[in-house]
Amino acid sequence: MGAAALAAFGLLAAQPALAQRCIAPQDVTDTGIYAVPILAEGFRASCTPYLAEDGFFATRGEAFVAPYASIQSDRWPGAFRTFMALANGREDDGTAAMLSDLPPETLRPIVDAFLAQKIGEEIKPGDCPKIEQAMELLAPLPPENFGGLLTFILDVTDVKEPGICPAEQP
Repeated sequence: MGAAALAAFGLLAAQPALAQRCIAPQDVTDTGIYAVPILAEGFRASCTPYLAEDGFFATRGEAFVAPYASIQSDRWPGAFRTFMALANGREDDGTAAMLSDLPPETLRPIVDAFLAQKIGEEIKPGDCPKIEQAMELLAPLPPENFGGLLTFILDVTDVKEPGICPAEQP
């Protein structure tokens, strides 16, 4: 799920964020949390034939995803800002302008379908047991901790284009 979550970052900014060259840490955290139910569905579609019937995902996968699914809608605004920031960071082919004209709730199913398709394309059968192991390791974490950990990893690995904005100091 770690690789899939990183792929999710390659997805998901309201007007003020459009000009930014970085994404707010909370928006990255929200994106990671928002993406988990979609990633799990892509994982299920790609990996079920390659996993043990008594393995983690088969026996506890729904319980793992449930806390994320319950707050997914609350995390959509941050995921939307991330998506728009990433869309605006690409070469200008008019897509970002077209997307920015759509209401966020209209764009949401498009983003979900895009993410699900990309995840399905990226997961290779040999990766399925590793992703399942990552899910099992992450399962005890509350969604906020998972999202924060993802943001931290992306920040310390110095992801660029766009990067993560510096955290505001207290």
